[in-house]
This record gives sequence, C-alpha cells and structure tokens, in this order.
Amino acid sequence: MPAPESNQHPQTKNPLQGVTLEALLTELHAQVGWEGLAKRIDINCFKQDPSIKSSLKFLRKTPWAREKVEALYIQLKQGSHE
Repeated sequence: MPAPESNQHPQTKNPLQGVTLEALLTELHAQVGWEGLAKRIDINCFKQDPSIKSSLKFLRKTPWAREKVEALYIQLKQGSHE
C-alpha cells in the first residue's frame, strides 16, 4: 500500500485552491489598497475609478493580468507566514 503522501493530488499545495478571484482581490485590496495594487501591477482597472466589480470583469477577460494578481496574492501570503 502506498504512503498517504503519494495519494495526495499535487493541487493540495496550490495556495490558490479554493480561493475565488473575488476573495483574492478583496483580500489584496484590504491589505494594500487600490494605490498599492496599481503600484505593484500597472493596469488601469486599479488606477482609474477602481472597484472590485470592474476589476473582476477585467481580470476574468485578461489572463496575463489575472496571473499577475494571483502571483502578488501568493507573494503576500508567503511573506505573511515567514
């Protein structure tokens, strides 16, 4: 019988697992605000009349921007655990 560790799916270590884009964006906004997001990721949805709704709409349509936001979320999460 294999060890329990080998039965685990590789996604179990994914820090984004179970986190919706809305929850991720809401947490980032709470941590660094719109100005902080705009400084870290140069996209207009964080600079011009930002809101969760408009940012979600843009990020759902724009994979490269979503990847940057997810990477920032992971970076900030890892930093808070050290």
